[in-house]
Formats: sequence, C-alpha cells, structure tokens
Amino acid sequence: MDLRQMEVVVAVAEEGGFSAAARRLHIVQSAVSSTVRALERELGASLFQRTTHRVSLTPAGHAFLPAARSTLRAAEEARAAVDIAQGELRGEITIGVMQGLYAGLALALAHFHQENPRVVVRLRQAPAEDLPKALRTGTVDLAVAALDTVPRGLGTRLLSREEMVLVTAPRPSALPPEGPVTLPEAARLPLVDFSPGWAIRQEVDRAFRAASLERSVTFEVNDLLAASDLVRHSLGACIMPPSVAARFPDLPVRHFTAHAPAWTIRVVHPHGQPSPAVAAFLRHIR
Repeated sequence: MDLRQMEVVVAVAEEGGFSAAARRLHIVQSAVSSTVRALERELGASLFQRTTHRVSLTPAGHAFLPAARSTLRAAEEARAAVDIAQGELRGEITIGVMQGLYAGLALALAHFHQENPRVVVRLRQAPAEDLPKALRTGTVDLAVAALDTVPRGLGTRLLSREEMVLVTAPRPSALPPEGPVTLPEAARLPLVDFSPGWAIRQEVDRAFRAASLERSVTFEVNDLLAASDLVRHSLGACIMPPSVAARFPDLPVRHFTAHAPAWTIRVVHPHGQPSPAVAAFLRHIR
C-alpha cells in the first residue's frame, strides 16, 4: 500500500466516480480503476460499490477513507516540515467557503499566493451548515462561513458581525424618500431573496419569524449579480450584508431601525496544530 493508492481512493470517494477522479488527478480513468483494484486485492476487501450510474463506498471503504485522509495529511505535513527547513512552503490546502464570500477571500488568497507560490489552494463551495461536517471528515482543511454558534469539536475565530441592510432601486417609490426602514415596511415590498441553504436567507428568515412577519418573495436567486440586476431594474428590493452590498455602489442602501437580520462570519478549523500551509493562510485572514 502506498500514498498514491490512498490519494486515488480519496479522489474517487470525494468526486463520486472514477472519471471525475481521473480528471482531478490528471490521469486516465483506466489508471484509476487499476489502482483501486490493486489496493482492493491487497486489502482483501472491496472499497467501492460499483453500479451503472454511481460509485459509492462499501462499509470497508467507509472504514478506510478517514485513515487514508489522515495518512495523506501526515505525509503532507512531513513534506512541509522539510520545505520549511529549506526556506520554502509547498503543499495543498482546501478551503470550504459558502456562497457569497469568495470576494471577501480574494485579497487574502492573493497575498498568500504571492508569498507561497508553490502551495496549491483549492476552494470548495458548500452551504454553511455542511462545512463543519466537511472539516470533521477532512474534506476541507479550514472553512469560512456564517455560523452563529461554534461547532462542537472545532476551533473558530471571529472575523466579523454585520447587521444586514435593505438594497433598493435608485428611486424606490414604495418607501420614504430617505432614512432607515422597518422590517414591516420591508415585508410589504416585493423582495429578491436567495435560495434556501444560503446563510443570508437563513438569517433573513429568522429575523422575519422573530418579528412574526410574512414577506413576499417575488424572486428567488442563487447568484449575487442576478439579485443586484433585479433590484437595479426596480423588480424588488434585497436584504444583504453591507459588505456584500458594497459591491454594487450604484444601488442605495437603507439601514433598519431595529431587529435587522445579522450574520457572524467565522474561520473554522479542526482543533490541534494546523499544517504549516494552513497556519500560513490563517495569518492572512483578517
């Protein structure tokens, strides 16, 4: 058994198939299949249940996967220790990030890449509630997400807490000409909302429920630019964090008088000593 075999098995499990794993590893599919078969023969157990439409882990595969990930991480840390001794950092880190936060990471990613050009950084998008599980299973090395509470068994660092604002068309006719608005006033507007699973949507839902208000969702989108375009054409207003609204400077922003939806952005990571590459990236996140 060697590290390459473990890497192939992890890729098949994470990508959900042999073809996708081959694309990720930049090898032909037959090489993936033969590597898995050779390891299964050595172990005396099947790691994957193969059907016409999907590939899934067997009980033996579920038992093997966490140990394989742990071994690969240990090997990466060993390589990184040597690299640091030689004055450079190499390796790979995977960052889990929820929708809408890529732009907030861009500056940190740019500075990190400039200092550590030989470290490969992968971004993996997922709903905020899925990221703690991804950290526990080793699918991602750290995550940036809107989480109100600290997940059990994980370490976190607070990045920011924002009260959301109402973003409107340049000349909204259904609101007072200026000044803050109330949640009941927002509830009476046609609203552009984000899809269930978005952290913004969860916090907006929570705020309206707490105020015993029902709102009219005219549009439901899965993209910030689509939301801004709909608002820009006077088809609705949208509630979003001010750091997100700042990307659309042509759209007016109205604060809430009280009980504004809010979100808390945290960096989340497993407990214990992070790998040198992860530790270096954490220093760039502010």
